[in-house]
Amino acid sequence: MRTIKLSDGNVDIKPCVATIGFFDGVHRGHQFLIQHVIDEAKAAGLESTVVTFDAHPRQVLHSDFVPKLLSTLDMKLIQLAKTNVDNCVLLHFDEEMARLSAHDFMEKILRDRLHVQKLVIGYDNRFGHDRKESFNDYVRYGKELGMEVIQNQALMVNGINVSSSVIRSYVQAGEIEMANQCLGYPYTIMGTVVQGFHEGRKLGFPTANLDNKEFGQLIPAPGVYAVKARLKNSMEMKRAMMNIGTRPTFDGKDLTLETHIFNFHQDIYGEMLLVSFMHRIREEHKFDHPDDLVQQLQKDERLVEEQFDKELDL
Repeated sequence: MRTIKLSDGNVDIKPCVATIGFFDGVHRGHQFLIQHVIDEAKAAGLESTVVTFDAHPRQVLHSDFVPKLLSTLDMKLIQLAKTNVDNCVLLHFDEEMARLSAHDFMEKILRDRLHVQKLVIGYDNRFGHDRKESFNDYVRYGKELGMEVIQNQALMVNGINVSSSVIRSYVQAGEIEMANQCLGYPYTIMGTVVQGFHEGRKLGFPTANLDNKEFGQLIPAPGVYAVKARLKNSMEMKRAMMNIGTRPTFDGKDLTLETHIFNFHQDIYGEMLLVSFMHRIREEHKFDHPDDLVQQLQKDERLVEEQFDKELDL
């Protein structure tokens, strides 16, 4: 996949079939849509192109909006590359672009600069100033501009239309298995490892604590999870368990993201850690004594190991 930044000036891009969207998470619904684009492009002898944005449009339109996203920009580009689309055009969304009507966007960006001959639109996607036009409007504009506009169908998983908002609701509820089914891969967060309270180390369960200040990704519901962890500069996935919560046994107040990586003893402060959620083991509980917490953590570790061993046996 070739990544093209339109802000870099003139771009050398061949006539193409394209789709446009923010593509947060690049979930199975997005993958289904992009495959439609690829199929249309191959049938027409054209290149396939995904047009997306470098930041959430609402961040530009509402300065106080802090998005809770399923994927960082880097993660999104990695997942888009896995679809085997030819091009990813990265647009810088600013106030000038926000003012473009759908017609002007299709004319000035899609037709004149990206040479889009066919536009495939997601079943629920809207674009242009105030997102007020309908799919029928896009079709009409396309005819004026010499661009065929096609609507993609929704992808259903377990009777539910897959969308980023649906997946966010699953993540917020701690329903990681359902979120992963809709994503097509394990939900993953990334953060910098920082100093914690060292309570886990004292209990025999040292943890890598992620900095969640200005954390741009959606944090799953509090609880204990079976996860896999890896450093950003490594491809080795390690078994681990993660606690998300406020450390009630120690009268904590602030939310912490603590990952205990099995059989791991490196000093990784300051490094970027990726944590992929596999299963939710239990809710967070307050224990009367730290010794009770240690016993529970030992049970949690055995349960997490059993979960991963079952997957290897399948």
